[in-house]
Amino acid sequence: MELLGSTLTATYAHPPPASTSFLPAIGTITSSYRDRFPHRNLTHSLSLPWRPNTYYKTAYNYPTLAPYSSRSQRVCESTMLPFVSNRTTFFTRYTPDDWYRSNLVSFQESNSSRHNSERLRVDTSRLIQDKYQQIRKTQAHSTQNLGERVNDIAFWKSEITHELDEMIGETNALTDIKRRLERGLIETEAPLQVSRECLFHREKRMGIDLVHDEAEKELLAEVDTILCCQERMRQHLDKANAQLASDRSAQHELEKDLSDKQAALRIDDKCQHLRNTSEGVSYFRGVERVDATVSVPETWAKFTDDNVLRSQSERAASAKLREETENLLIVIANEMWNQFNKVNMAFTNRIAETVDAKNKIHIHLTKILQEIFQTEMTIESIKKAIKEKSAFLKVAQTRLDERTRRPNVELCRDMAQLRLVNEVYEVDETIQTLQQRLRDSEDTLQSLAHTKATLEHDLAVKANTLYIDQEKCMSMRNSYPNTLRLVGYC
Repeated sequence: MELLGSTLTATYAHPPPASTSFLPAIGTITSSYRDRFPHRNLTHSLSLPWRPNTYYKTAYNYPTLAPYSSRSQRVCESTMLPFVSNRTTFFTRYTPDDWYRSNLVSFQESNSSRHNSERLRVDTSRLIQDKYQQIRKTQAHSTQNLGERVNDIAFWKSEITHELDEMIGETNALTDIKRRLERGLIETEAPLQVSRECLFHREKRMGIDLVHDEAEKELLAEVDTILCCQERMRQHLDKANAQLASDRSAQHELEKDLSDKQAALRIDDKCQHLRNTSEGVSYFRGVERVDATVSVPETWAKFTDDNVLRSQSERAASAKLREETENLLIVIANEMWNQFNKVNMAFTNRIAETVDAKNKIHIHLTKILQEIFQTEMTIESIKKAIKEKSAFLKVAQTRLDERTRRPNVELCRDMAQLRLVNEVYEVDETIQTLQQRLRDSEDTLQSLAHTKATLEHDLAVKANTLYIDQEKCMSMRNSYPNTLRLVGYC
């Protein structure tokens, strides 16, 4: 294809310069139609297809015979020569060869101009078709690229949507386990209060029963166990709050990325379906020189992939924390229930020991009371015996006193006298023995009374201990939360 310059116009569009002679020279006749350009300069670029009239601007000055007519008139007016003489003088004759040669040159120039024009038309038509096909191919390629971009965005959008659904489910699950953990932590307050109240009530035991027994040891161990469980639950609660914050942060990034993907998908899908006949297409001068992009396909895909990977990592950490929290709740419930059973067993054994001791004290008290009664009866019998022996002593002493009034020799130390003296000594010794036995019996009675008071005090102490352990402590421990409540389900 030849390079095209400016559009050529007809050579007759501009008249030749006027000659001093009436007729032009022979040499100028054949060349007057060659290499002539329109005198009007083209002010517009010839590469503007929307200005077709630029190609066809022609000269508007057409040659006339006015100069030659006026000249002839002036010649005729000034000189009146004979016709033959004038013709020979002012007109130049051409030969037939000149005439044929002039026509041949004109025909050749016409054929050349026509062939050039025809070639230009064919080349232009082919150029238009080639450019049209090229532009259509470029537009189809752009549409295909937009379609691939839409597919990529739709793929990542589906990935984000799936991951977002998973993250929302994981966040809800972690929130549920967190609520269970909070409820379980609240439920541990009641057992802790019960254990502390049991210890407080057992401080009200009296006397020897205020002992650091097995029940008290288990109660203290229960308090320590509950406090330790509460501390572990608070630590996991803090971890759950931190993990929830991380999950919500990752979820927020996914939601933001999903919103951007939806907007981009909507825009690119609209761009993909735009056609030359679509509404809303227009010129936007200089838009191709504006580069507002902030990423390339690699960084674009990596950004979304990083968001998905971060969400997956947070989900894995959240699931692990949920599993640990679930196991913790079960372990804590088992530990508390095991310790609860140990305390109850210690209380049961202690109550059984206290009841056994109380029953034994009651038996001993019954025996002491019986013995006191018997001792009192013995004392009464001793007193009665002493009283009876006093009568014998009085009789014997009265006899001796009467016999001291015998006259003279009648004061004989006879057997009767000796017997009465022996009788007095014997009765007096018997009375002294009975009185000693009376004092011993009274001492024994006092000892029995003291033992009775001690037994009664011990019985009261045991009754108080039984009331504290059995009525107060065990009655409070009947309201211990079950396992479901400790793991936070109720």
